[in-house]
Amino acid sequence: MTAFHTLKPSTLSRDEFVAAFADIYEHSPWVAEKAFDLGHDPSIDQIETLHQRMSDILLSADHTSQLALINAHPDLAGKAAVQGQLTQASTDEQAGAGIHQCTAEEFSRFTELNDAYKAKFKFPFIMAVKGSNRHQILAAFETRIHNSVEDEFKCALAEINKIALFRLLTL
Repeated sequence: MTAFHTLKPSTLSRDEFVAAFADIYEHSPWVAEKAFDLGHDPSIDQIETLHQRMSDILLSADHTSQLALINAHPDLAGKAAVQGQLTQASTDEQAGAGIHQCTAEEFSRFTELNDAYKAKFKFPFIMAVKGSNRHQILAAFETRIHNSVEDEFKCALAEINKIALFRLLTL
């Protein structure tokens, strides 16, 4: 089990907890609120325990809430990234994957895939990009665009939970 480096969740008030974990799930503080409301015993001082709790909250949420959370994510290499409008976590994650180093052709391909993906699935492509590079991301994009809507929805939720773990590990 891994302890948090910068805080001890079990000692935080509800407001402090929500402030600390509000953006673990992109623009969705309701996950942190529900995680706190389930109790804040010392077990949540372990990253894996808190992550499992938060993951379970997302996976047990209603479809509308899940879809809203998926839609809160920015396009990879999209307009928000180019215009500097991402959350700091998203900016860091995309930069870590080298997305900011895309050639004009690669940005064009990302735009094309983002548009085709959203037209088919009605939500943005989600991928936990930490440890990946832009070439691997484009390859995943080109493979996953052929999935069914149901499979891709499940995949998006799984990727969001991976992103959440990566974000928790930085705290």
